[in-house]
Amino acid sequence: MARSPKTLIVPVILVVVLAVLVQFQVLTIAFEKLGLSAQSAYLLLIVTLAGSMFNIPLFTINSNFSTDSKWPKEMLAWAQQRRYLFPGKTLILVNVGGCVVPVAFSLYLFISHDVPVLQSIIGIAAVSIVAFAVSRPVRGLGIGMPILFAPLTAAGVAVALAGDSAAPLAYIGGTLGVLIGADLLRFKDIRKLGAPFASIGGAGSFDGIFISGLLAVLLA
Repeated sequence: MARSPKTLIVPVILVVVLAVLVQFQVLTIAFEKLGLSAQSAYLLLIVTLAGSMFNIPLFTINSNFSTDSKWPKEMLAWAQQRRYLFPGKTLILVNVGGCVVPVAFSLYLFISHDVPVLQSIIGIAAVSIVAFAVSRPVRGLGIGMPILFAPLTAAGVAVALAGDSAAPLAYIGGTLGVLIGADLLRFKDIRKLGAPFASIGGAGSFDGIFISGLLAVLLA
């Protein structure tokens, strides 16, 4: 039996509300493991999400757009439509929510939880290697990567090395590892993306960095 659109509004609203509640509950658990109060956790979340809308310009590099691609024709055609927006140069930006905030919070965790330097280096290096290995440049779009590899690596290394400090080490490794492996180490690929701008820690990288850090904490 067909239903009118109005009868579907309430179930959809309930599903959305439930999803939000579950998500915030998960976030609360993750931030509690990092020693944050509920108020501090929500403040960090708001600052992170709000900061994702802002980018700090750094410098411009020369880049190019090539149609020689193995990507599906539909995606390539979509990217071709954007070519008229591409001036032959790419502006490099730093995303506040996807780069500045995670780096600052990782530094705070490193100091406040007295995480050993060697363990931090090992955790960040392990995630960086994995993130670089599984990430791929997508012409006209950016850098893409599967979401679970980085947090699983960060959590595994943190549990193996840190013990009581596993949660902060997992966050540090998960966020900084993705930032280094999927963004900084892929910097040479930016010239081939054919994009007018590239944001370090922005767009899809923001999702990877943000989710990797939280999942790593939950798994640790």
